[in-house]
Amino acid sequence: MVVERLTAVVDAALIVISGIGCAVGYLLASAGVVGKAEVYAAASVLIAINFILLTTVQQGYRLKIITNLPRTFRMTLTTWTGLFGALLAIAFTMKVSGEFSRGTTISFYLVGLALLLAWKTVVARWTARAQRTGAFANGRAIMIAEFGLATSSNAVDDLGQHGYRLMRVMEIPAKDLASPLLLSSQAPRFEELIAYARENRIEHVFLLMNWSRQHAIDSILDALKILPVPVHLVPDANTARFLRYPLQGTGNTFTAELRRAPLSWRERALKRALDLVGASLALFVFAPVMLVTAILIKLTSKGPVFFRQTRHGFGGRAFKIFKFRTMRVLEDGPNIVQAKKDDPRVTSIGKWLRKTSIDELPQLLNVLKGDMSLVGPRPHAAAHNTEYEQIIGNYAFRHHVKPGITGWAQVNGYRGETHTVDLMQKRVEHDLWYINNWDLWLDFKIILKTMTIGLLQNSAY
Repeated sequence: MVVERLTAVVDAALIVISGIGCAVGYLLASAGVVGKAEVYAAASVLIAINFILLTTVQQGYRLKIITNLPRTFRMTLTTWTGLFGALLAIAFTMKVSGEFSRGTTISFYLVGLALLLAWKTVVARWTARAQRTGAFANGRAIMIAEFGLATSSNAVDDLGQHGYRLMRVMEIPAKDLASPLLLSSQAPRFEELIAYARENRIEHVFLLMNWSRQHAIDSILDALKILPVPVHLVPDANTARFLRYPLQGTGNTFTAELRRAPLSWRERALKRALDLVGASLALFVFAPVMLVTAILIKLTSKGPVFFRQTRHGFGGRAFKIFKFRTMRVLEDGPNIVQAKKDDPRVTSIGKWLRKTSIDELPQLLNVLKGDMSLVGPRPHAAAHNTEYEQIIGNYAFRHHVKPGITGWAQVNGYRGETHTVDLMQKRVEHDLWYINNWDLWLDFKIILKTMTIGLLQNSAY
Protein backbone atom coordinates (compact mmCIF):
# COMPACT_ATOMS: atom_id res chain seq x y z
CA MET A 1 0.00 0.00 0.00
CA VAL A 2 1.16 3.55 -0.74
CA VAL A 3 1.11 4.69 2.91
CA GLU A 4 3.21 1.74 4.04
CA ARG A 5 5.83 2.31 1.34
CA LEU A 6 5.85 6.06 1.90
CA THR A 7 6.43 5.58 5.64
CA ALA A 8 9.43 3.33 4.96
CA VAL A 9 10.90 5.77 2.40
CA VAL A 10 10.55 8.74 4.75
CA ASP A 11 12.10 6.69 7.59
CA ALA A 12 15.12 5.98 5.42
CA ALA A 13 15.40 9.61 4.29
CA LEU A 14 15.21 10.94 7.86
CA ILE A 15 17.92 8.53 9.02
CA VAL A 16 20.30 9.45 6.19
CA ILE A 17 19.64 13.19 6.57
CA SER A 18 20.09 13.11 10.36
CA GLY A 19 23.28 11.01 10.05
CA ILE A 20 24.94 13.28 7.50
CA GLY A 21 23.59 16.45 9.16
CA CYS A 22 24.88 15.50 12.61
CA ALA A 23 28.28 14.57 11.20
CA VAL A 24 28.65 17.81 9.27
CA GLY A 25 27.31 19.98 12.09
CA TYR A 26 29.39 18.40 14.84
CA LEU A 27 32.62 18.32 12.86
CA LEU A 28 32.23 21.95 11.78
CA ALA A 29 31.50 23.02 15.35
CA SER A 30 34.35 21.03 16.93
CA ALA A 31 37.08 21.00 14.28
CA GLY A 32 36.03 23.65 11.80
CA VAL A 33 36.38 21.23 8.88
CA VAL A 34 34.35 18.33 7.50
CA GLY A 35 36.45 15.23 7.14
CA LYS A 36 35.50 11.67 6.18
CA ALA A 37 32.07 12.81 4.98
CA GLU A 38 31.78 9.74 2.74
CA VAL A 39 32.31 7.45 5.77
CA TYR A 40 29.42 9.02 7.67
CA ALA A 41 27.22 8.99 4.58
CA ALA A 42 27.89 5.28 4.05
CA ALA A 43 27.23 4.53 7.73
CA SER A 44 23.95 6.47 7.60
CA VAL A 45 22.78 4.51 4.54
CA LEU A 46 23.76 1.22 6.21
CA ILE A 47 21.80 2.09 9.37
CA ALA A 48 18.80 3.19 7.28
CA ILE A 49 18.73 -0.08 5.33
CA ASN A 50 18.99 -2.20 8.47
CA PHE A 51 16.33 -0.15 10.28
CA ILE A 52 13.89 -0.59 7.39
CA LEU A 53 14.58 -4.33 7.19
CA LEU A 54 14.20 -4.87 10.95
CA THR A 55 10.98 -2.84 11.06
CA THR A 56 9.60 -4.73 8.07
CA VAL A 57 10.35 -8.08 9.72
CA GLN A 58 8.38 -6.90 12.76
CA GLN A 59 5.50 -5.84 10.42
CA GLY A 60 6.01 -2.27 11.58
CA TYR A 61 4.81 -0.83 8.28
CA ARG A 62 1.40 -2.50 8.40
CA LEU A 63 -1.44 0.02 8.70
CA LYS A 64 -2.68 -1.44 11.97
CA ILE A 65 0.81 -1.01 13.47
CA ILE A 66 1.35 2.46 12.02
CA THR A 67 -1.82 3.72 13.69
CA ASN A 68 -0.98 2.05 17.03
CA LEU A 69 1.27 4.84 18.32
CA PRO A 70 2.39 3.28 21.67
CA ARG A 71 3.40 0.07 19.91
CA THR A 72 5.13 2.02 17.12
CA PHE A 73 7.07 4.06 19.68
CA ARG A 74 8.24 0.93 21.52
CA MET A 75 9.23 -0.77 18.28
CA THR A 76 11.10 2.29 17.01
CA LEU A 77 12.95 2.83 20.29
CA THR A 78 14.04 -0.81 20.73
CA THR A 79 14.97 -1.26 17.05
CA TRP A 80 16.92 2.02 16.86
CA THR A 81 18.75 1.39 20.16
CA GLY A 82 19.48 -2.25 19.37
CA LEU A 83 20.72 -1.35 15.91
CA PHE A 84 23.14 1.25 17.24
CA GLY A 85 24.39 -1.13 19.90
CA ALA A 86 24.95 -3.94 17.40
CA LEU A 87 26.71 -1.74 14.85
CA LEU A 88 28.96 -0.18 17.51
CA ALA A 89 29.88 -3.66 18.73
CA ILE A 90 30.71 -4.73 15.17
CA ALA A 91 32.76 -1.57 14.60
CA PHE A 92 34.68 -2.20 17.83
CA THR A 93 35.30 -5.83 16.92
CA MET A 94 36.56 -4.89 13.44
CA LYS A 95 38.71 -2.10 14.97
CA VAL A 96 37.08 0.64 12.91
CA SER A 97 35.32 2.42 15.77
CA GLY A 98 38.05 5.04 15.71
CA GLU A 99 36.72 6.23 12.37
CA PHE A 100 33.65 7.65 14.10
CA SER A 101 33.51 10.61 16.45
CA ARG A 102 31.75 9.89 19.73
CA GLY A 103 30.00 13.26 19.60
CA THR A 104 28.74 12.58 16.10
CA THR A 105 27.53 9.10 17.03
CA ILE A 106 25.65 10.27 20.14
CA SER A 107 24.07 13.23 18.34
CA PHE A 108 23.10 10.96 15.42
CA TYR A 109 21.41 8.56 17.83
CA LEU A 110 19.47 11.28 19.66
CA VAL A 111 18.53 13.44 16.64
CA GLY A 112 17.65 10.43 14.49
CA LEU A 113 15.44 8.96 17.22
CA ALA A 114 13.69 12.29 17.80
CA LEU A 115 12.99 12.77 14.08
CA LEU A 116 11.69 9.21 13.70
CA LEU A 117 9.35 9.50 16.70
CA ALA A 118 8.05 12.87 15.49
CA TRP A 119 7.43 11.46 12.01
CA LYS A 120 5.74 8.35 13.43
CA THR A 121 3.39 10.61 15.42
CA VAL A 122 2.45 12.60 12.31
CA VAL A 123 1.89 9.58 10.07
CA ALA A 124 -0.09 7.72 12.77
CA ARG A 125 -2.53 10.59 13.25
CA TRP A 126 -2.84 11.31 9.53
CA THR A 127 -3.43 7.64 8.68
CA ALA A 128 -6.01 7.21 11.45
CA ARG A 129 -7.89 10.29 10.21
CA ALA A 130 -7.72 9.09 6.60
CA GLN A 131 -9.10 5.69 7.62
CA ARG A 132 -12.02 7.29 9.44
CA THR A 133 -12.94 9.43 6.41
CA GLY A 134 -12.59 6.53 3.94
CA ALA A 135 -9.72 8.18 2.04
CA PHE A 136 -8.22 4.77 1.22
CA ALA A 137 -11.50 3.38 -0.15
CA ASN A 138 -10.59 3.00 -3.84
CA GLY A 139 -11.48 -0.63 -4.60
CA ARG A 140 -15.03 -0.73 -6.00
CA ALA A 141 -17.11 -3.44 -4.33
CA ILE A 142 -20.66 -4.69 -3.81
CA MET A 143 -22.05 -6.63 -0.87
CA ILE A 144 -24.72 -9.31 -0.65
CA ALA A 145 -25.92 -9.43 2.95
CA GLU A 146 -28.47 -11.14 5.11
CA PHE A 147 -31.18 -8.59 5.93
CA GLY A 148 -30.16 -6.44 8.91
CA LEU A 149 -26.53 -7.57 9.15
CA ALA A 150 -25.12 -4.75 7.01
CA THR A 151 -26.29 -2.16 9.54
CA SER A 152 -25.55 -4.16 12.70
CA SER A 153 -22.10 -5.40 11.67
CA ASN A 154 -18.86 -3.41 11.76
CA ALA A 155 -17.83 -5.03 8.49
CA VAL A 156 -19.11 -2.22 6.26
CA ASP A 157 -17.16 0.48 8.12
CA ASP A 158 -14.11 -1.75 8.38
CA LEU A 159 -14.05 -2.41 4.63
CA GLY A 160 -14.37 1.31 3.95
CA GLN A 161 -11.40 2.06 6.19
CA HIS A 162 -9.18 -0.51 4.51
CA GLY A 163 -9.43 0.28 0.82
CA TYR A 164 -12.90 -0.84 -0.35
CA ARG A 165 -15.68 1.46 -1.52
CA LEU A 166 -19.05 -0.27 -1.25
CA MET A 167 -21.02 0.85 -4.28
CA ARG A 168 -24.13 -1.16 -3.48
CA VAL A 169 -25.54 -3.50 -0.85
CA MET A 170 -28.08 -6.17 -1.77
CA GLU A 171 -29.96 -7.44 1.28
CA ILE A 172 -31.77 -10.79 1.26
CA PRO A 173 -34.36 -11.74 3.92
CA ALA A 174 -33.41 -14.63 6.22
CA LYS A 175 -36.40 -16.73 5.10
CA ASP A 176 -35.24 -16.52 1.46
CA LEU A 177 -31.68 -17.47 2.39
CA ALA A 178 -33.05 -20.53 4.18
CA SER A 179 -35.16 -21.54 1.19
CA PRO A 180 -33.92 -24.20 -1.27
CA LEU A 181 -35.47 -22.01 -4.04
CA LEU A 182 -33.21 -19.04 -3.31
CA LEU A 183 -31.92 -18.61 -6.87
CA SER A 184 -35.32 -18.78 -8.51
CA SER A 185 -36.95 -16.40 -6.00
CA GLN A 186 -34.12 -13.86 -6.25
CA ALA A 187 -33.22 -14.39 -9.93
CA PRO A 188 -34.27 -10.89 -11.15
CA ARG A 189 -32.29 -9.19 -8.39
CA PHE A 190 -29.17 -11.23 -9.14
CA GLU A 191 -29.43 -10.40 -12.84
CA GLU A 192 -29.73 -6.72 -12.03
CA LEU A 193 -26.78 -6.90 -9.64
CA ILE A 194 -24.59 -8.65 -12.23
CA ALA A 195 -25.47 -5.99 -14.80
CA TYR A 196 -24.64 -3.27 -12.29
CA ALA A 197 -21.28 -4.93 -11.50
CA ARG A 198 -20.34 -5.03 -15.19
CA GLU A 199 -21.43 -1.46 -15.85
CA ASN A 200 -19.55 -0.03 -12.84
CA ARG A 201 -16.47 -2.25 -13.16
CA ILE A 202 -16.88 -3.82 -9.74
CA GLU A 203 -13.65 -5.39 -8.49
CA HIS A 204 -14.82 -7.31 -5.40
CA VAL A 205 -17.96 -9.00 -4.06
CA PHE A 206 -18.47 -9.52 -0.32
CA LEU A 207 -20.93 -11.98 1.23
CA LEU A 208 -22.15 -11.12 4.73
CA MET A 209 -24.35 -13.84 6.21
CA ASN A 210 -24.36 -16.58 8.78
CA TRP A 211 -21.78 -19.20 7.85
CA SER A 212 -24.26 -21.95 8.69
CA ARG A 213 -26.20 -21.06 5.50
CA GLN A 214 -24.05 -23.30 3.31
CA HIS A 215 -26.75 -23.85 0.69
CA ALA A 216 -27.30 -20.10 0.31
CA ILE A 217 -23.57 -19.41 0.00
CA ASP A 218 -23.13 -22.11 -2.65
CA SER A 219 -26.19 -20.85 -4.55
CA ILE A 220 -24.95 -17.24 -4.58
CA LEU A 221 -21.51 -18.36 -5.75
CA ASP A 222 -23.20 -20.25 -8.57
CA ALA A 223 -25.22 -17.16 -9.54
CA LEU A 224 -22.10 -14.96 -9.58
CA LYS A 225 -19.82 -17.34 -11.48
CA ILE A 226 -20.28 -15.25 -14.65
CA LEU A 227 -18.49 -12.32 -12.98
CA PRO A 228 -14.66 -12.56 -13.22
CA VAL A 229 -14.12 -10.96 -9.78
CA PRO A 230 -13.11 -12.38 -6.38
CA VAL A 231 -15.89 -13.21 -3.93
CA HIS A 232 -15.08 -12.83 -0.22
CA LEU A 233 -17.04 -14.42 2.62
CA VAL A 234 -17.15 -12.01 5.57
CA PRO A 235 -17.09 -13.78 8.96
CA ASP A 236 -20.37 -13.73 10.84
CA ALA A 237 -20.50 -12.61 14.48
CA ASN A 238 -19.89 -16.10 15.87
CA THR A 239 -17.00 -16.90 13.54
CA ALA A 240 -15.39 -13.44 13.68
CA ARG A 241 -14.51 -13.77 17.35
CA PHE A 242 -12.36 -16.81 16.50
CA LEU A 243 -10.85 -15.49 13.26
CA ARG A 244 -9.50 -12.45 15.10
CA TYR A 245 -6.81 -14.84 16.29
CA PRO A 246 -3.81 -15.67 14.03
CA LEU A 247 -4.32 -18.45 11.51
CA GLN A 248 -1.73 -21.22 11.69
CA GLY A 249 -0.92 -23.84 9.10
CA THR A 250 -0.98 -27.36 10.53
CA GLY A 251 -0.31 -29.56 7.54
CA ASN A 252 -3.13 -29.15 5.04
CA THR A 253 -5.41 -27.70 7.71
CA PHE A 254 -5.54 -24.12 8.97
CA THR A 255 -6.41 -23.47 12.58
CA ALA A 256 -7.22 -20.31 14.51
CA GLU A 257 -4.74 -19.92 17.35
CA LEU A 258 -7.25 -19.11 20.10
CA ARG A 259 -4.54 -18.79 22.71
CA ARG A 260 -0.98 -18.17 21.59
CA ALA A 261 2.13 -19.09 23.48
CA PRO A 262 2.94 -16.03 25.58
CA LEU A 263 6.35 -15.56 23.97
CA SER A 264 7.73 -16.75 20.62
CA TRP A 265 10.99 -18.71 20.50
CA ARG A 266 12.84 -15.53 19.49
CA GLU A 267 11.32 -13.58 22.39
CA ARG A 268 12.14 -16.40 24.82
CA ALA A 269 15.73 -16.42 23.57
CA LEU A 270 16.05 -12.65 24.05
CA LYS A 271 14.55 -12.83 27.55
CA ARG A 272 16.79 -15.76 28.50
CA ALA A 273 19.86 -13.90 27.24
CA LEU A 274 18.92 -10.90 29.37
CA ASP A 275 18.41 -13.20 32.37
CA LEU A 276 21.80 -14.89 32.01
CA VAL A 277 23.73 -11.67 31.47
CA GLY A 278 21.81 -9.72 34.12
CA ALA A 279 21.91 -12.44 36.79
CA SER A 280 25.62 -13.07 36.25
CA LEU A 281 26.42 -9.37 36.47
CA ALA A 282 24.18 -8.92 39.54
CA LEU A 283 25.83 -11.85 41.36
CA PHE A 284 29.24 -10.31 40.69
CA VAL A 285 28.14 -6.88 41.92
CA PHE A 286 26.20 -8.07 44.97
CA ALA A 287 28.58 -10.85 46.06
CA PRO A 288 30.03 -8.74 48.94
CA VAL A 289 26.52 -7.78 50.10
CA MET A 290 25.40 -11.41 50.03
CA LEU A 291 28.48 -12.52 51.97
CA VAL A 292 27.92 -9.92 54.71
CA THR A 293 24.21 -10.82 54.83
CA ALA A 294 25.00 -14.51 55.30
CA ILE A 295 27.36 -13.69 58.18
CA LEU A 296 24.78 -11.43 59.88
CA ILE A 297 22.07 -14.08 59.63
CA LYS A 298 24.33 -16.67 61.23
CA LEU A 299 25.36 -14.30 64.01
CA THR A 300 21.87 -13.05 64.93
CA SER A 301 19.67 -16.18 64.85
CA LYS A 302 19.76 -19.94 64.78
CA GLY A 303 19.06 -21.78 61.55
CA PRO A 304 20.31 -22.00 57.97
CA VAL A 305 21.38 -18.96 55.93
CA PHE A 306 19.12 -19.82 53.02
CA PHE A 307 15.41 -20.54 53.10
CA ARG A 308 14.01 -22.85 50.41
CA GLN A 309 10.29 -22.99 49.69
CA THR A 310 8.14 -24.66 47.03
CA ARG A 311 6.80 -22.28 44.39
CA HIS A 312 5.11 -22.83 41.05
CA GLY A 313 6.83 -21.63 37.90
CA PHE A 314 6.35 -21.78 34.14
CA GLY A 315 3.46 -24.09 33.24
CA GLY A 316 2.68 -24.58 36.93
CA ARG A 317 5.79 -26.72 37.49
CA ALA A 318 7.04 -26.77 41.09
CA PHE A 319 10.54 -25.62 42.01
CA LYS A 320 12.42 -24.62 45.15
CA ILE A 321 13.02 -20.89 45.51
CA PHE A 322 16.15 -19.55 47.28
CA LYS A 323 15.89 -16.65 49.74
CA PHE A 324 17.92 -15.41 52.66
CA ARG A 325 16.21 -16.61 55.84
CA THR A 326 14.38 -13.71 57.50
CA MET A 327 12.13 -15.65 59.92
CA ARG A 328 12.56 -17.98 62.84
CA VAL A 329 10.36 -20.55 61.05
CA LEU A 330 10.84 -22.45 57.79
CA GLU A 331 7.25 -22.95 56.59
CA ASP A 332 6.73 -24.98 53.43
CA GLY A 333 3.50 -26.93 53.20
CA PRO A 334 -0.26 -26.70 52.71
CA ASN A 335 -0.68 -24.00 55.38
CA ILE A 336 1.52 -20.90 55.16
CA VAL A 337 0.74 -17.55 56.81
CA GLN A 338 1.94 -14.43 54.97
CA ALA A 339 4.22 -12.08 56.85
CA LYS A 340 2.38 -9.16 58.44
CA LYS A 341 3.45 -5.83 59.90
CA ASP A 342 5.38 -6.35 63.17
CA ASP A 343 5.26 -10.11 62.59
CA PRO A 344 7.00 -11.76 65.61
CA ARG A 345 8.35 -14.52 63.39
CA VAL A 346 10.61 -12.06 61.54
CA THR A 347 14.13 -11.75 62.93
CA SER A 348 15.74 -8.40 63.75
CA ILE A 349 18.01 -8.54 60.69
CA GLY A 350 15.17 -10.07 58.69
CA LYS A 351 13.07 -6.88 58.94
CA TRP A 352 15.80 -4.88 57.25
CA LEU A 353 16.47 -7.58 54.65
CA ARG A 354 12.81 -7.75 53.67
CA LYS A 355 12.38 -3.97 53.55
CA THR A 356 15.40 -3.56 51.26
CA SER A 357 14.62 -6.76 49.26
CA ILE A 358 18.13 -8.05 49.93
CA ASP A 359 16.48 -11.31 51.02
CA GLU A 360 15.51 -11.84 47.36
CA LEU A 361 19.11 -11.77 46.01
CA PRO A 362 19.67 -15.57 46.20
CA GLN A 363 16.91 -15.90 43.60
CA LEU A 364 19.58 -14.90 41.07
CA LEU A 365 20.62 -18.56 41.41
CA ASN A 366 17.08 -19.59 40.41
CA VAL A 367 17.42 -17.33 37.37
CA LEU A 368 20.69 -18.97 36.32
CA LYS A 369 19.11 -22.41 36.82
CA GLY A 370 16.24 -21.42 34.54
CA ASP A 371 13.46 -21.72 37.13
CA MET A 372 12.92 -17.96 37.20
CA SER A 373 13.48 -14.79 35.21
CA LEU A 374 14.72 -11.39 36.32
CA VAL A 375 11.28 -9.96 35.50
CA GLY A 376 7.93 -11.72 35.67
CA PRO A 377 4.99 -12.40 37.98
CA ARG A 378 6.18 -12.98 41.54
CA PRO A 379 5.88 -16.66 42.49
CA HIS A 380 3.65 -17.31 45.48
CA ALA A 381 3.95 -20.12 47.98
CA ALA A 382 2.33 -23.35 46.77
CA ALA A 383 -0.38 -23.12 49.45
CA HIS A 384 -1.36 -19.60 48.36
CA ASN A 385 -1.23 -20.65 44.70
CA THR A 386 -3.81 -23.37 45.29
CA GLU A 387 -6.02 -21.01 47.27
CA TYR A 388 -6.06 -18.17 44.74
CA GLU A 389 -6.50 -20.43 41.70
CA GLN A 390 -9.89 -21.36 43.15
CA ILE A 391 -10.90 -17.76 43.94
CA ILE A 392 -9.54 -15.76 40.96
CA GLY A 393 -10.59 -17.14 37.60
CA ASN A 394 -7.64 -15.92 35.50
CA TYR A 395 -4.99 -16.52 38.17
CA ALA A 396 -3.49 -19.54 36.36
CA PHE A 397 -2.51 -17.35 33.36
CA ARG A 398 0.35 -16.03 35.51
CA HIS A 399 2.13 -19.32 34.81
CA HIS A 400 2.36 -18.59 31.06
CA VAL A 401 5.80 -17.06 31.66
CA LYS A 402 8.56 -17.75 34.14
CA PRO A 403 8.10 -16.06 37.52
CA GLY A 404 10.40 -13.12 38.24
CA ILE A 405 12.45 -11.58 41.02
CA THR A 406 10.56 -8.37 40.31
CA GLY A 407 7.52 -7.62 38.18
CA TRP A 408 5.09 -5.06 36.80
CA ALA A 409 2.80 -5.48 39.80
CA GLN A 410 5.64 -4.86 42.26
CA VAL A 411 6.86 -1.61 40.67
CA ASN A 412 3.26 -0.37 40.64
CA GLY A 413 2.86 -0.76 44.39
CA TYR A 414 1.47 -4.31 44.71
CA ARG A 415 4.30 -5.76 46.77
CA GLY A 416 4.31 -7.61 50.05
CA GLU A 417 1.23 -8.73 51.96
CA THR A 418 -2.05 -9.19 50.07
CA HIS A 419 -4.53 -9.30 52.95
CA THR A 420 -7.62 -9.00 50.71
CA VAL A 421 -8.72 -10.78 47.54
CA ASP A 422 -9.06 -7.39 45.82
CA LEU A 423 -5.36 -6.69 46.32
CA MET A 424 -4.43 -10.05 44.86
CA GLN A 425 -6.83 -9.44 41.95
CA LYS A 426 -5.04 -6.16 41.23
CA ARG A 427 -1.69 -7.91 41.35
CA VAL A 428 -2.94 -10.58 38.94
CA GLU A 429 -4.30 -7.90 36.56
CA HIS A 430 -0.87 -6.24 36.45
CA ASP A 431 0.82 -9.61 35.89
CA LEU A 432 -1.51 -10.43 32.98
CA TRP A 433 -0.94 -6.99 31.46
CA TYR A 434 2.81 -7.66 31.59
CA ILE A 435 2.42 -11.05 29.89
CA ASN A 436 0.23 -9.65 27.11
CA ASN A 437 2.44 -6.59 26.49
CA TRP A 438 5.91 -8.02 26.97
CA ASP A 439 8.89 -6.71 25.10
CA LEU A 440 12.56 -6.40 26.02
CA TRP A 441 12.26 -2.67 26.69
CA LEU A 442 9.50 -3.35 29.26
CA ASP A 443 11.86 -5.66 31.17
CA PHE A 444 14.56 -2.96 31.19
CA LYS A 445 11.99 -0.42 32.38
CA ILE A 446 10.84 -2.66 35.26
CA ILE A 447 14.42 -3.40 36.32
CA LEU A 448 15.25 0.32 36.36
CA LYS A 449 12.07 1.15 38.33
CA THR A 450 12.86 -1.65 40.78
CA MET A 451 16.30 -0.19 41.45
CA THR A 452 14.99 3.38 41.85
CA ILE A 453 11.84 2.84 43.93
CA GLY A 454 12.46 -0.52 45.60
CA LEU A 455 13.92 1.04 48.72
CA LEU A 456 11.04 3.51 49.04
CA GLN A 457 8.21 0.98 49.27
CA ASN A 458 7.14 -0.01 52.76
CA SER A 459 4.65 -2.77 51.98
CA ALA A 460 7.04 -5.67 52.54
CA TYR A 461 7.20 -6.91 56.14
